[in-house]
Amino acid sequence: MLQQKMAQKMVHKLSPQQIQLIKLLQVPTALLDQRIQEELESNPALEVAEAGQEEQQEDLYPSTEENYSTEGDNAELSKDDFSTEDYIQEYIEDDPGSYQMRLEESNIDEENKSMPIKVEMTFHDYLLQQLGMLDIKDERKVKIAEQIIGSIDEDGYLRREPDAIVDDLVFSMGISATEKEVNDILNRIRQFDPPGVASMDLKECLLRQLEEKRKNHEASNAALENAYHLLDKYFDAFSKKHYDKLKRQLNLTDETLREAIQEILKLNPKPASGFLKSNSSSSSMYIIPDFIIHNRDGELELTLNNKNAPELRINNKYKNILNNFNDKKKNGSNSKKDQEAVMFVKTKIDSAKWFIDAIKQRQQTLYRTMYAILQSQKEFFLTGDESKIKPMILKDIAELTGLDISTISRVANSKYVQTEFGTKLLKDFFSESVTKEDGEEVSTLEVKKELTNIIANEDKSKPLSDEKLKEALLKKGYNIARRTIAKYRESLNIPVARLRREL
Repeated sequence: MLQQKMAQKMVHKLSPQQIQLIKLLQVPTALLDQRIQEELESNPALEVAEAGQEEQQEDLYPSTEENYSTEGDNAELSKDDFSTEDYIQEYIEDDPGSYQMRLEESNIDEENKSMPIKVEMTFHDYLLQQLGMLDIKDERKVKIAEQIIGSIDEDGYLRREPDAIVDDLVFSMGISATEKEVNDILNRIRQFDPPGVASMDLKECLLRQLEEKRKNHEASNAALENAYHLLDKYFDAFSKKHYDKLKRQLNLTDETLREAIQEILKLNPKPASGFLKSNSSSSSMYIIPDFIIHNRDGELELTLNNKNAPELRINNKYKNILNNFNDKKKNGSNSKKDQEAVMFVKTKIDSAKWFIDAIKQRQQTLYRTMYAILQSQKEFFLTGDESKIKPMILKDIAELTGLDISTISRVANSKYVQTEFGTKLLKDFFSESVTKEDGEEVSTLEVKKELTNIIANEDKSKPLSDEKLKEALLKKGYNIARRTIAKYRESLNIPVARLRREL
């Protein structure tokens, strides 16, 4: 039975400007210029200030007590609640330059915003070039070959079975082919450079490379022959480093097995690794820091990287439209069309002001967050010694800045800081604390560094198990559980002891 009832509840909704700010916080400096350009294209009331304009500008970093203004949220452009005259007067009396955005001057020389892009041949382009050299007359076979090459992944492997490629040809090109035709052309493609291309798995890829090496050696090479036999018959044992089993099965000594393994280690497990990825972008090849820290005789100086953030202002043409409308209104010659035009102008100006304010607030938030991190990790920024990094969590910085933890997280997860000791990701400065045997609290980063050093100096013929690593750390004063050590080891991409073993 349907019932009607009244219920009262509190719901917190973010304004469009707050949502815009949240999105801008997540944008790293490398992509900020692109985001600003999108806004410039969509809003004609917003423009980039030309160099040399002498208009009064607001300081980018006012008091931290200043809050982001959301005044005007949800404003409706209707005649009932919008006074055109008041709005025009308010805007004309206000200095448009006050809406300009200026970045903190840094000591870095200005660089061009555009990054030259090298023209490189992608892996698939290289394969298609070789296909053209085969001089295949049958256009149908060329299409089949192109489908096969297009199915090869970015590592150089063909993960699709021939029968699946047959189906692809029917659906994508309307070509009916047999598995034999596909296999015949596939075998020709597998003769392309680099060796191992279009293999189905790692074993096949390595074996094909060894076959190529064997062809290029005039005399028989024992190490190559042993390596081929090892991969062909005992690939599973080799991948698990069961060296004792391999020596028994292949009747090899430590030295001959070592030589065979060295031949395998010279092979390329990813044939396409030396080529530009087809779907990569130039921006992904470089790290552009969001902050720069300079050490001026023991005094740390923090600046924001202003490379990709041009100065923004309200377009003067829109101010002139408001002036003209105001003049007409005084003369009584204004029309309904003029009223609609000025309401459109108001919408665009408000949107531009909101965006400029959001950019300014983004810079303020970034600066406050990084400054708090700088103060908390001052010893590291002065010395570069990672053991000086103190335990620090998001909540610590949130309390120092007065910002929300989620805001700190958004800043830390995608931003980089350039120091004289290298460029670091902000989130790398955050870590939990570990209490040593003497009661001293240290960062988990210090424990991980110590763990890395112990593993780097272990006897590779008898690598340390997690239990042994626990004992080694305990001798240095770190009382860490074995399962925690396993977690740290995995986070450092260090394999288990068996897979670290060497002859």
